[in-house]
Amino acid sequence: MRIIVYSMLVLLLVIQYPLWLGKGGWLKVYEMEKQLALQQAKNSALALRNAKLAGDVADLKDGTRAIEERARVEHGMIKDGEFFIQILPSNATSPSQDIPDGVKVTKAK
Repeated sequence: MRIIVYSMLVLLLVIQYPLWLGKGGWLKVYEMEKQLALQQAKNSALALRNAKLAGDVADLKDGTRAIEERARVEHGMIKDGEFFIQILPSNATSPSQDIPDGVKVTKAK
């Protein structure tokens, strides 16, 4: 009788091994679910970035305001008749006496 009980226990362990530790076992499924959640989070962040870039591309293709804004910010360009005012740190010296310290004015040519 003992042999039958022990053989049944061994058989039960042999059957349970693939369920827990095998190729498609619960531990592997749990690990894959964690990896899937991480990848989905990365994908959603990249989708937001792609949507923002697509909006920037559409603005650059369709309108001139985005191009003008980039020219102003990145290259310091100004239109004819405009004044560019830049506030400098207080330790900078001003080139003219009638302009307060820390303000730099440039007129477009």
